[in-house]
Amino acid sequence: MAAKTFRGGVHPPEFKDLTSSSAIENLPPPDRVVVPLVQHIGAPCQPAVTEETELSKGDEVRLGQKIGDVDAFVSAPVHAPVSGEVADIGSARLSDGRKVPAVIIDSDGEDRPSEEIEPAGDMRNLSPEEIKGIIREAGIVGMGGAAFPCHVKYSPPEGNELDTIVINGCECEPFLTCDDRLMIEEPGEIVFGLEVIMKATGAKRGIIGIEDNKPQAIEAVREAVGDRDFEVVAVQTKYPQGAEKQLIKAVTGREVPSGGLPLNVGVVVNNVATAASISAAIRTGMPLVERIVTVSGDVVARPANLRVRIGTPIRDLFEFCGGFTESPARIISGGPLMGQAIADLDMPIVKGTSGLLALSSRIVTYEEEEPCIRCGRCVDICPAYLMPLFTARYPDDEALEYNPLDCIECGSCSYICPANQRLLPRIRLTKMEAQARQRDEG
Repeated sequence: MAAKTFRGGVHPPEFKDLTSSSAIENLPPPDRVVVPLVQHIGAPCQPAVTEETELSKGDEVRLGQKIGDVDAFVSAPVHAPVSGEVADIGSARLSDGRKVPAVIIDSDGEDRPSEEIEPAGDMRNLSPEEIKGIIREAGIVGMGGAAFPCHVKYSPPEGNELDTIVINGCECEPFLTCDDRLMIEEPGEIVFGLEVIMKATGAKRGIIGIEDNKPQAIEAVREAVGDRDFEVVAVQTKYPQGAEKQLIKAVTGREVPSGGLPLNVGVVVNNVATAASISAAIRTGMPLVERIVTVSGDVVARPANLRVRIGTPIRDLFEFCGGFTESPARIISGGPLMGQAIADLDMPIVKGTSGLLALSSRIVTYEEEEPCIRCGRCVDICPAYLMPLFTARYPDDEALEYNPLDCIECGSCSYICPANQRLLPRIRLTKMEAQARQRDEG
């Protein structure tokens, strides 16, 4: 796929027309869900009915009932996406290859809600700490892919004051349109979610950044904002415009320092789907038990945007979309640049699953790697201003000297490399080693 290039980004073919006009459809809940107890950055959950009672095989559960939690600040509980009976406490394979504990539930088909689910009442009467508690108990994490627990983001260490909330509506990955459709169809939920986040953090400035290739979404969100003092900013369409540091720079002019976080410049960034989930938790009391997923690709019979229960097998989504018109060359969870290739269609949908792509060999090409020619294109293209050709050298210890933890894993370097070097997978190994050494040292 030919691509235009920018300083700090690329513009690959978008393929968004496959689903950009596809209204969100509700996928019927499956007969069985597999709910991983690790769907977030942080401590893994343990199966639990209450703080005192462990969940076990044969237990009855209700829709929205907490089924996993842990006494750790950086974590997020998980909830039953259907009502029914616990078939087993087993395991599930995630798209990144990890095998994690999971709660397997056989649905009774009734979606009987948990008695604990109730609206939070008027948001204006809630304190910031109460809001953060609701968000934590609802298990809400960043739904753009990182899955960082939101209540942690909203509780910065002393000395870091948050003054700006940025809602990320860029959706810069090719093929994906689930956020676009959410902004077009449910902009009010996003705007209310932004109000809640600002109340929780005390931030005074709210910005919604949307790439300028989404005119319908921009119009819908601006109409929903109305006379509120929020900014809706149309930003340049390029990849990876939706990365936190890049979006912050685009809409505020602030630059997150090397090794730093958005909170170091007073900003929190959340995906539009995260804001909508926070809105639901306040207005209805329903925790995060479903999300919107784009199912697309040139071999999908009927590409679509589906609202899906967490724990639904990936296979169900493709079958609902009519299956494959031919055998796919690759199936990807997420977008084509940052996503993970998968082989098991029985893997479950998790909180961070934004898309499922089935692509033919006409789009996915397998090219032999050639020696690096030191052309410098990966350096020119890197939005984090790194030197990918050197950062990708792990297990050479010298790779650790090139700031691997600043890599945002956008994949632009691999995409643009004329020698077909698999730079991003190697940089991920370098990052893992750097993180391991940090833990050992401190």
